Amino acid sequence: MSLRRFVLRRALSVLPVLVGVSAVTFGLFHLTPGDPVSQVVALNPDVSAAEEARLRERWGLSGPVWRQYLAWLSDVLVGDLGREVRTGRAVSGIVWRRLPETIALGLFGWLFAVAIAVPTGIYAAVNEGELGDVASRVLALSGVSIPNFWLGLLLILVFSLYLGLFPVLPPSRLPLYHPETLRYLLLPGVTVGTAAAASLTRVMRTSMAEELNAEYVTAARARGLPERTVVFKHVLRNSLVSVVTLAATLTAGIVAGSVVVESVFNWPGLGSELVQAIDRRETDVVMAITLVTAVAVVVANFLADVLYALLDPRIRYD
Repeated sequence: MSLRRFVLRRALSVLPVLVGVSAVTFGLFHLTPGDPVSQVVALNPDVSAAEEARLRERWGLSGPVWRQYLAWLSDVLVGDLGREVRTGRAVSGIVWRRLPETIALGLFGWLFAVAIAVPTGIYAAVNEGELGDVASRVLALSGVSIPNFWLGLLLILVFSLYLGLFPVLPPSRLPLYHPETLRYLLLPGVTVGTAAAASLTRVMRTSMAEELNAEYVTAARARGLPERTVVFKHVLRNSLVSVVTLAATLTAGIVAGSVVVESVFNWPGLGSELVQAIDRRETDVVMAITLVTAVAVVVANFLADVLYALLDPRIRYD
């Protein structure tokens, strides 16, 4: 099967996944009591019942849930993500305004995770059973076990309040290209990337250890190849297949973790906006952010499938 046909087939399989995610999210969100109109009415007690009914009719909240979902889906298919009931702002504008901060946080978390996991996993596998290997496994287990919100609060307590090395909370709006952005991004980025780094380290170590015991490694050493060449040219490439697999599945965890981390650090991304939207019962905002998140996870898995064949020649598209 050619790469073009593979890409087309995967692209077509994405659509049912996104529709399923949106339908489940829409249904679960409507199972909870209240809606954005009820929030508006709560802030304006003078609104009459007739005016409340007109507001629900205007925002498409008066019909059954399935009809509301179909109306939302038809609008999304033409590029209309709806409007925020409380302010009347376009949801697309809210998403595009918050998206760069979330992307920056996620990329920083991934860079941190890879920078820690790959060399640590290699070192632990090459030195299996030694003190460094044991220490890496203990740290990896700790990184997986620690909740990210607790880690974020601990980092704020130590590095911001006690040591004063980093600011506690960023301003409401700071350009990403500003020189001070890295200081605000470091602690939340480390918090987001810690669990991913721990999981990737464990997988990297296990995969490297298995490859180091393979027959082709024994043959390469018997031919007199330097150990550095054996590890970095032959073993590392085959070991990265497992790492890429896990990296794709951890995308959902990084995105979900960003929701909590952004709230802890007051980072102005999609996660903090999602929390506010849920509290205000803003259906269109919640659905738009959920859709963006689902697309990110699906794209990450798609890219992983393509990288499989590039990293391992034994993998074919058919």
